[in-house]
Amino acid sequence: MIIGTAGHIDHGKTALVRALTGVETDRLPEEQARGITLDLGFAYQEIGPGEVLGFVDVPGHERLVHNMVAGAAGIDYVILVVAADDGPMPQTREHLEILDLLGLELGLVALTKIDRVPPARVSQAAAEVRALLQGTGLAGAPVFPVNSLSGDGIEPLARHLHGAAADLPARRGGGGFRLAVDRSFSIAGAGTVVTGIVLDGRVRPGDRLLVSPAGHPVRVRGVHAQGRPAPEGRAGQRCALNLADLHRDAVGRGALVLAPALHLPTRRLDVRLRVLAAEPGPLKHWTPVHCHLGAAHLTGRVAVLDGEAIAPGATGLVQLVLDADLAALRGDRLILRDQSARRTIAGGWVLDPEPPARGRRRPARLALLAALSERDTLSAAAAALDLAEQGLSLERLTRHWNLDPGQAAAIAALPGGERLDTPAGPLLFARTHWQTLQQRVLATLAQGHAEHPDQLGPDRERLRRGACPAMERAAFAGLLERMAAAGAVVRSGPWVHLPGHAVRLAPTDAALWQTGIRPLLEAQPFQPPRVRDLARALAQDEALIRQLLQRLAAMGEVHRVAHDHYFTPAAVADLGAIALRLTETDGAARAAAFRDAVGTGRKLAIQILEFFDRIGYSRRIGDDHRVFRDSLLTR
Repeated sequence: MIIGTAGHIDHGKTALVRALTGVETDRLPEEQARGITLDLGFAYQEIGPGEVLGFVDVPGHERLVHNMVAGAAGIDYVILVVAADDGPMPQTREHLEILDLLGLELGLVALTKIDRVPPARVSQAAAEVRALLQGTGLAGAPVFPVNSLSGDGIEPLARHLHGAAADLPARRGGGGFRLAVDRSFSIAGAGTVVTGIVLDGRVRPGDRLLVSPAGHPVRVRGVHAQGRPAPEGRAGQRCALNLADLHRDAVGRGALVLAPALHLPTRRLDVRLRVLAAEPGPLKHWTPVHCHLGAAHLTGRVAVLDGEAIAPGATGLVQLVLDADLAALRGDRLILRDQSARRTIAGGWVLDPEPPARGRRRPARLALLAALSERDTLSAAAAALDLAEQGLSLERLTRHWNLDPGQAAAIAALPGGERLDTPAGPLLFARTHWQTLQQRVLATLAQGHAEHPDQLGPDRERLRRGACPAMERAAFAGLLERMAAAGAVVRSGPWVHLPGHAVRLAPTDAALWQTGIRPLLEAQPFQPPRVRDLARALAQDEALIRQLLQRLAAMGEVHRVAHDHYFTPAAVADLGAIALRLTETDGAARAAAFRDAVGTGRKLAIQILEFFDRIGYSRRIGDDHRVFRDSLLTR
């Protein structure tokens, strides 16, 4: 169990930890000289075989609240320290507010310095503290009067801590590893060491991790857990990691050391936020704030998503827009302080660590965030599934929620769901949404056939834009595959049509195509004759050949690549393969390299690449044309 202290300056937090553990947590010379705690201090106490309590001692000065928040991140149990002579003081109240906003509900009160006051004052101070705790997560916490110097009252308090440790529910050990760094230093002969509380998962020597949000890869040389060498560190322990391949200056307080899959640097967080009831006014849209998440401290602004402000004591949805990258996952707790960093104003927990910058206030988005506010993982996933018309990415949920395999499998098996496997990972749909998407495809095809009976159907990208424009290309390709396998639609090359729909040529036109135009196009597949050249070669009227080629294009027999150039589907497929190969070897299909690869002139090469852009097979970025694996033409 990790125990954190809290309370006003000079109320005896450090002395209490020393009385419980025998460890002096004020390690800095300035702390020892001045007799006050300036930074986090740590101590350990063995209470049984393999059972160790970890203590985090925090500073109490009002200017050091940022250090106090860093120490409170990840603790299991809190000791609120109040001096009997002073009673509750300003930092007592602020620390209690912070603990409440962080969702801490396990703890006790140590009423210190009882030797300085008569028994009546001890009783009065205890009553003041109990009244202060009302309405917070620590309401009803036991109060232990103690004298840290003489040891009076220390033994009952210690026994209570040992019992609380035995009753503490085990932290979730599954999911990827995350450690919130609160110290980093170098040891001669060992290298860089970081310390912090393990938030999730397990770590062993030899593991390869990342420092986030910077993204530095590291290897774990050794692990200390709860103050001693260990074969592994796990969630709920304070650990020290000896890291290879990392200079100490590359990591500091606020970083996370984590499994590579959980590296999600972000400057935006969607958050459910509670404003303190004691605030003098509402929290307004775009208010500048200091954000404390774990041991990290950043500045940013609050974008209120529902309305223009959140009233004191109320809860609302916001998007934090930060000034620097941050590493966070769903469920992480945070504290907001005002622009001057002198007053705590609100706290909350992360709903989405990678939210959209646009459309953040749309009703559908707000409804999804409300669903994600469900505490229970399965309940939140089920609620989100009912709202996500375009499907939920199981891979995205697994990363954002740090799911273990069992949790991911349970979400994938939710009743009433439909799973679609795509190159980007599985998508989950509510069955009603899945059926609606199919109905939109069928309705769009039926309308297109009625309006253009002389055309075979739209290509897949045009159909996606018409029927399901918000759907990702890879997901839409998977939807069409399932519909085609069920016989609901027919795919003819890149064209899609209903099973009963067909376009046929008149006998004379069919003969002209099969014995005249087609052989000429196939003879020079990458540089076929122009329309006028075809007409001349076949001794036909140019307008007649042009009209026939337009009908053939509508039927899917040819591609109209440029105004006067028609290619066979086989030629287009071969050209597409060349463009894909150039993208994979050179990073893009550029005009000069593509021209050389296909043996055409530069103008025609550019027209072919622009055709690929037009049908959604490639995407133009500057002067480059890049083919992506989610292209519908490759499916």
